[in-house]
Amino acid sequence: MTDRRGGAPRSEAARLAILRATARLFLEKGFAQLSIEGIAAEAAVGKQTIYRWWPTKSDLVAEALIEGMLMPEQVVPRFDGTLRDDLARWMRTVLAFVDDPEHDEMLKSLVAAGTINPAIGERVRDNLGADADLVRRLEQGVSDGELPAEAPIASIVELLIGAIVLRIVARSDADDGEAERLVDIVLGRYAPGRA
Repeated sequence: MTDRRGGAPRSEAARLAILRATARLFLEKGFAQLSIEGIAAEAAVGKQTIYRWWPTKSDLVAEALIEGMLMPEQVVPRFDGTLRDDLARWMRTVLAFVDDPEHDEMLKSLVAAGTINPAIGERVRDNLGADADLVRRLEQGVSDGELPAEAPIASIVELLIGAIVLRIVARSDADDGEAERLVDIVLGRYAPGRA
């Protein structure tokens, strides 16, 4: 596969080597310490090759993320219970992923990179499960009468993802029932003592 963006044709082997080097160095060093020079050395290509195809390091990280080289574990919500149960199970799964110390630096770096490149933020959001599947589940909740017809589905998704992003940047201790409480609050069903 080649791609003409001005200059020499884009070599698929070089593209993959660059993206793999980006992913490896990103996971090792984080976004702030990632450099085009380091990526070029790791991939055995010239810096000019990278700059010809990707103007910034955030563009490189975005493409590595889109290619599934970063954050490969997509958290897909299951739809086989009540809306509350499905959302709480999804939230427990996502919080477990976020709370795993092995993912800490990667997630913080991705959030930082997402503030520079919206494509990264969107991809992180999708990988955490807030893609069309979650929207469809909420729409099904409206159809099933579990949510009112005027429920702000986009806002519900943003609130749930916002809680996850806040958890990434400002660590807090997880406790039993946290996922259920968050879901109940967002759905307007919170009652003290309910878990």
